[in-house]
Amino acid sequence: MKNGSRIRVALIYGGRSGEHSVSCMTAASVMAAIDTNRYELIPIGIRQDGTWVAGTTDTEVLGTGTATVGPGEPITMPYGTGLIQRGNETLEVDVVFPLLHGPFGEDGTVQGLLEMAGLKYVGSGVFASAAVMDKHYTKIVLKEAGLPVGPWVLVTENGWATRRDELVEQIKELAFPLFVKPSRAGSSLGISRIESLDELDEAIKVAQEHDPKVIVEQGITGREIECAVLGGHGTEGSRASLPGEIVLDNPDSGFYDYESKYVDTDGLILQIPAAMPDTDRERMRDMALRAFEAIDGEGMARVDFFYDNGDLVINEINTIPGFTPYSMYPLMWQKTGLTYSELIDELIELALERRVGLR
Repeated sequence: MKNGSRIRVALIYGGRSGEHSVSCMTAASVMAAIDTNRYELIPIGIRQDGTWVAGTTDTEVLGTGTATVGPGEPITMPYGTGLIQRGNETLEVDVVFPLLHGPFGEDGTVQGLLEMAGLKYVGSGVFASAAVMDKHYTKIVLKEAGLPVGPWVLVTENGWATRRDELVEQIKELAFPLFVKPSRAGSSLGISRIESLDELDEAIKVAQEHDPKVIVEQGITGREIECAVLGGHGTEGSRASLPGEIVLDNPDSGFYDYESKYVDTDGLILQIPAAMPDTDRERMRDMALRAFEAIDGEGMARVDFFYDNGDLVINEINTIPGFTPYSMYPLMWQKTGLTYSELIDELIELALERRVGLR
């Protein structure tokens, strides 16, 4: 510990992605729940223009759902020192807790910076973060590991401009409905559900507003069920929670979109554990652990499945899942035996145990 009896934790929130305000909400939740007798908090905000500044611990300001990071003292991280520079002040930090969602935070970029700075941090490393942020490469890694994924077609910006007819022919081989998604965005931003090729152009345009790289996925029949994974200490194996299901009381949206997650949440019913036979539940937990291992995950991840009468297909993995007390990841652990505060402790302990660099 670098500050007497308390562990000094730098919380990073905000960021350049469309999930900036969601990240601020997450930071407010962690700040409200963390044991300040055990931890000293160093808040770091990333403004929407990418500027790093000293942040705030005012949870009321951060937790509004519309908060943005404002002006503050500049933050820098000199390479290889394990130190953080806040204005003219040099700080020693025990561990960094990135609470960022989306590109430039969840995708390996910040993780690489922290590695270069020589700082320990919560969560997966550069490769796992980058691979999982990209839905196209997530499918490639999981498929190679023998895990089930749904059919898809990759649409790059250049490919759509130069090989459109060829890509449309490939997309025709998929069964409707189709889901058109930004390959590297989160919180269901930019996703469209389409029932015919007539809707394809507009759906790709919407997705490209968030990412020039788009995937078109075949809709999978089944319920959407999630499983939380938490890394193990030392040589212990990783742990999988009881699976949970978000039931939409308002089916008009057609899927669990951004509006359902963060704006109009009245129609959500959370069921943990999800209603399914015990044998299927254990298969799902085992598959979540195999997926976590396949991506070389560390710390935490949420693995999302489609489930239909015993059939399991992995939809995606999130290495920095939603982390408010009402998010599925901590709620699944709560039902499995870890409170929100205990979960924060576990993640920080796991980060402190591992070394920076190759491991």
